[in-house]
Amino acid sequence: MAKIEHRPTARVLNILELLAANQEGLTLTEIAEAIDAPKSSVLPLIHTMAQRKFIFFDVHTYKYSIGIGSFCVGSAYTSNMNALQFIKSEMKYIVKKTNEICQMGIFDRGQVLYVAKVDSDDPIRIISYVGKRLPAYCTALGKALLCQKNIKELKKLYPDGLKKYTPNTITDFEVLADQLKEIKQTMIATENGEVNEQSDCISVPLFKGDDILAAISVSVPSFRMTEEKTELIKSMLLETKTKIETFFREHDIDSTQLTLST
Repeated sequence: MAKIEHRPTARVLNILELLAANQEGLTLTEIAEAIDAPKSSVLPLIHTMAQRKFIFFDVHTYKYSIGIGSFCVGSAYTSNMNALQFIKSEMKYIVKKTNEICQMGIFDRGQVLYVAKVDSDDPIRIISYVGKRLPAYCTALGKALLCQKNIKELKKLYPDGLKKYTPNTITDFEVLADQLKEIKQTMIATENGEVNEQSDCISVPLFKGDDILAAISVSVPSFRMTEEKTELIKSMLLETKTKIETFFREHDIDSTQLTLST
């Protein structure tokens, strides 16, 4: 039996996801347009969410942003931090050795949801944030998460085709499917200026059994991605992949334990 989505509930969740990905805040009009809903339907939801402090209304800018109520709910999911703490410690080690940002993402409806990051100390670095979403097909993290998908599954995920973000974005399903086959063999996914022309990225999928729970990556400004750095990052990611997957097996970790972390 097909699952029927409850529209008001879906809109509330869409609003929370939208505001989580837009930390500067959005107006009522911008929210309604983004979730494709009339303002008359969105307004009572927004009022209730603001009253319950799940979102915050700035009277000076007329913009809504994530509120303390959402933070408290999210914090409840991080009460058991063993899995994420272990992964973050491994990510910090990668950053220490490469001096580049390391991020973790999970797959969500054709997108990568960024759930953890460790920044580098370099003054010229990739800027990112937890809660960001990007199409999976044009990011290294996303390709790592997609590497088990065949061309039929890809076309179902992206019925409107593969949108071009830069001249380097892959827009041919067959080219993408061939690249995913290679990633499945090598366990290394790469992205060279496909969503941002000034950055390159390398990623590995994190398995538990036959399932990909997440992926981790290292992103580098393109001018700094030398052959030596590329090999160092690949080596570090594969080494860390082994450690994290061993932790997953020994502690029976599932995807629900990989919660958002700043």
